[in-house]
Amino acid sequence: MAAKREGTSYVGSWAFLIGVILAVILGAAGIVNTTMTLVLFVLGVIVGLLNIAEKEVNAFLMAGAVLVIIGALGSGVIPEGPATSWISGVYDALLIMFVPATIIVALKSVFSLARR
Repeated sequence: MAAKREGTSYVGSWAFLIGVILAVILGAAGIVNTTMTLVLFVLGVIVGLLNIAEKEVNAFLMAGAVLVIIGALGSGVIPEGPATSWISGVYDALLIMFVPATIIVALKSVFSLARR
């Protein structure tokens, strides 16, 4: 079992850090292929399962909701072009990691509420 540090694990912390760095680098380079998508997805699942403590759930879910809303409504704000295509790539790669993490944290929150 991973070592614990105030409700989170080192594995979850490393998964988050590696995922964000990979998402930024791969998204900016425009090389998010099927394999990289799977890697980011799995890192997101690990983050959702291991990294979010109960006291952080509300803030994480709010941030996740904002990311999804920005993705749905904000894509028309940034004009498409070679100078801005990396922004879209980075955002898409981050979403690949954060969406599964947000879904898992939301489900954990619902099950926690149901147990009470």
